Amino acid sequence: MRNIISLISGFIFSLGLIISQMINPEKVQGFLDVFGSWDVSLMFVMGAAVGINLVLFPVIIKRGPCLNDHFTLSLSSKVDLNLLLGSILFGVGWGVSGICPGPALVNLVKFDSKMVLFVSSMFFGMLVFSKQNFFKENI
Repeated sequence: MRNIISLISGFIFSLGLIISQMINPEKVQGFLDVFGSWDVSLMFVMGAAVGINLVLFPVIIKRGPCLNDHFTLSLSSKVDLNLLLGSILFGVGWGVSGICPGPALVNLVKFDSKMVLFVSSMFFGMLVFSKQNFFKENI
């Protein structure tokens, strides 16, 4: 049952990305081009997401998970160099490509070679990072 609900949730999320045009790199880059021809339409998508999260997150945390025993939430509030560099790298990658991981996965259904390269690079980066941490912890 958990897998079916996860699949349905992923499908609904994908539909939201498609409807909002978050899967369109030009649309996203237009939103990020604040000092050029700024496309403010994605501001409504962001506002809706933040507003819904502000209202529902405390309710969901209080209620608890419905498909698992517990939530896994970071309790760290530390802002360190790794967080800053990772955020900068993510932001630059998002700005240059006009796409972030979720919409890139949705775009794979189009078999666009740029998206296949993006997602392959993303998974390669994850693999390198996981190996780096593995060696750090075991040496």
